[in-house]
Amino acid sequence: MADKRERGAGNNASESRVEMEQLSRRVKMLDDRLDNLDSIVTTLVQRVMEKPLTIELTCPKCSQQIEVNITSSTRLRGGF
Repeated sequence: MADKRERGAGNNASESRVEMEQLSRRVKMLDDRLDNLDSIVTTLVQRVMEKPLTIELTCPKCSQQIEVNITSSTRLRGGF
């Protein structure tokens, strides 16, 4: 009887370890995704600060072209 309890406890510890490993992998994947998103946003902001950014979209209902211009209002430091 005690042997069954010990095996059950060992099984629970094994399941707990597997769950912790899965959780650890998920957190690492989320961290990697957030790092990638941060890199994309940083690159976009740097580009907007350097020169204007133009985004062209097409309306799905009327097929009209929509142009969005994003510019910076911050003066860059430099010799001008």
